[in-house]
Amino acid sequence: MFFTTLLLIVVGLAMVFSASAVVAQERYHSEFAFVGRQAGWALAGLLTLVALMNVDYRVYNSPRFIYPALCVTTLLLVAVFFFPGSHNVHRWMRFGAFFSFQPSEIAKPVVVLFLAWFLHTRLDAMRDWKHTLLRAAMMPVVFILLIVKQPDLGTALVLAGVTAMMLMLAGMEWKYLLGSLCVALPGLAALLFMVAFRRQRMLVFLNPNCDAKEAGGAGYHICQSLIAVGTGGVAGRGYMEGMQKLFYLPEASTDFIFANIAEELGFIGAIVIVLLFVVFGWRGLRAAFRSQDPFARLAAFGITTALLLQAFFNISVVLSLVPTKGIPLPLISSGGTSLFCTLASIGILLNITRTAD
Repeated sequence: MFFTTLLLIVVGLAMVFSASAVVAQERYHSEFAFVGRQAGWALAGLLTLVALMNVDYRVYNSPRFIYPALCVTTLLLVAVFFFPGSHNVHRWMRFGAFFSFQPSEIAKPVVVLFLAWFLHTRLDAMRDWKHTLLRAAMMPVVFILLIVKQPDLGTALVLAGVTAMMLMLAGMEWKYLLGSLCVALPGLAALLFMVAFRRQRMLVFLNPNCDAKEAGGAGYHICQSLIAVGTGGVAGRGYMEGMQKLFYLPEASTDFIFANIAEELGFIGAIVIVLLFVVFGWRGLRAAFRSQDPFARLAAFGITTALLLQAFFNISVVLSLVPTKGIPLPLISSGGTSLFCTLASIGILLNITRTAD
């Protein structure tokens, strides 16, 4: 798992440089502007990973950790609305021109650790919807609503998915999951079809070419992404030789970096990336199901599934398998907060693997 993580980081830095060099030169007069910042976050994240993999995971299984973590995360998710937004979006807390922080990234590991702590002593009470299920879902729902308000529906859906899977692992019956889906579906439908830009994305998903003629069109992103994937062929154009990143493919170093990988490294390179995530998932789930400690089992399962869900959604968006949403590819996409929080979570997971093995 450790070396798979290192390999994904190295590949990520290489592809961020390839995807962003021209844009960075145009915008900041330095082709290393984006990759330099990403390398700094990677170094900080790796140091944190090494530190946390040597910290006994049991320290997180305590109200002394869980309650402050919930309070701080809630405050950050509220405080982000008091920072200047961009295009009516309040996702980042910006401090100067070169440092920004995305609180929603912290919410993922905090929700996982909270659910592991809350549920591990209640595995025999999972049929008690009032005192177990409702109380377990309360904080995740608060986080999800705050993140939807930003708005960031993609991250909110990842949180909802992780919450549901952890509850199922703990023993929640299918009828409660189906009931929750029935309750949530009207709200989700309203978010998708009553909000103009999401409704347009849904229509574009059904017919990507309907509005793809120019950069302002709703179908432009996904069409440029599919062009990049398609022109890569089997072996790709070659590293640094991609064309779509040259001001055609938006967000080439962040949300659509997998399209740049497919164009430059081809089908072979794209499959290698997918296989690296498969290896990571296998090792993470192996640690989860080998753990004798219920808290460790739930925490390892939650951390692993959160990363895999995020990777699945990102790659699916690039391939137009799901409607477009802004979700980074873990460990690879440019984005400091995402990279740092992911590496910190993996540090906790690596400590759990020691006891599992």
